[in-house]
Amino acid sequence: MKLISKTLQIFMLCLVVTLVSCKEEYPDLEDGLYAEIVTSKDTMIAKLFYDKVPVTVANFVALAEGNHPMMGDEFKGKPYYDSLTFHRVMDKFMIQGGDHTATGGGNPGYKFTADFDASLKHDRGGLLSMANSGGFNTNGSQFFITEVPYQSLDAFDDDGELKPCDQPRVSCHSIFGELVKGIEVQDAISNVAVDPRSKKPLENVYILKVNIIRKGSAAKSFNAPKVFESELPNVEAEIKQIQDDKKGKLEQEKKERDEKMATASAETKSTLDEYTTKTTALASGLKKHVLTEGTNAKPKPGDSVRVYYEGYFTDGRLFDSDRVEISEKYGMFNQRRADANQYGPTAMWVSPNAQMIPGFKEALATLNIGEKAFFYLPSHLAYGERGNRGIPPNTDLTFIVEMVNVIEKK
Repeated sequence: MKLISKTLQIFMLCLVVTLVSCKEEYPDLEDGLYAEIVTSKDTMIAKLFYDKVPVTVANFVALAEGNHPMMGDEFKGKPYYDSLTFHRVMDKFMIQGGDHTATGGGNPGYKFTADFDASLKHDRGGLLSMANSGGFNTNGSQFFITEVPYQSLDAFDDDGELKPCDQPRVSCHSIFGELVKGIEVQDAISNVAVDPRSKKPLENVYILKVNIIRKGSAAKSFNAPKVFESELPNVEAEIKQIQDDKKGKLEQEKKERDEKMATASAETKSTLDEYTTKTTALASGLKKHVLTEGTNAKPKPGDSVRVYYEGYFTDGRLFDSDRVEISEKYGMFNQRRADANQYGPTAMWVSPNAQMIPGFKEALATLNIGEKAFFYLPSHLAYGERGNRGIPPNTDLTFIVEMVNVIEKK
């Protein structure tokens, strides 16, 4: 009887173990690849977008499971994220973790080029995204979870074009997952007290463990180390091709702009030379030639007016204008400027205290309403010995200015 009883106990124990092992984790989750992020504040679960950004997801999963093919020797065979902290926390922005040094400067022994998907945007809270130090290939182990939309972090612009991520002050971060459970945990972490300068929590918030959950055959067959090694070269080649194509496009656009500028400048120089011969010199050295007579009305000092202007170097090259047709003619049309409604007559202040170069202030003061005139500004009435943003020192300038109207005071 004792033997039968002992056998029954063993059978029941095995049955319990079997039943427990067969119990599905989070049965309400649909098929997919998930990261269970267990923190000292509670647990978050993120669905990972392995079908859209396989390399970035493979990097995260392989680090979490300790089998990343590129991780440093000191980390091999160990779940990388376990016992790390959220070292940078910014309320109404994001929480950042994944650095074993907790300084923001650590990495897992390598850096890689993340992949991007244009459909993934930083347009809501709860998104997992890679932290980096700028450029395409500075990703490692650090990631952040958004609390609010922050679309300046997107790798693609509004036209769906990949941004020049390798340029200074251009942010490009790869979204690779989204919280499906525990968004309130993210909020709790983002609200902890932090050092105002470093944004590091005054009391550590730990990532106790990151468990990878696979549901469905596709997720179960996702071999993170293999995917990372096989797909990373393709991502690097694709981004290089995009960069090469963009470089070629920019070079072609520059060539076309330069050709437009050269053609238009050659036509304009003779006109400017003719106008210059017809000018009348004022006491200051400013020279004026009236092109279109205006009314007898003149704005009073202190009035705000609207004017059209065209600014040229003496060789006929345009350096600025608020007229669309002139900017297009010289290959200088700027769509962003147009989108901001910055073409058209410009509001200016007729006053010796206006923030303008001396010659332009004086030119405005000579104009009647409706008058259009050519002005020649010796360098001392322009930008003088210092020059300014593309205008060399000691450069004479010319302007064609048309005073449209006085802005009525409300």
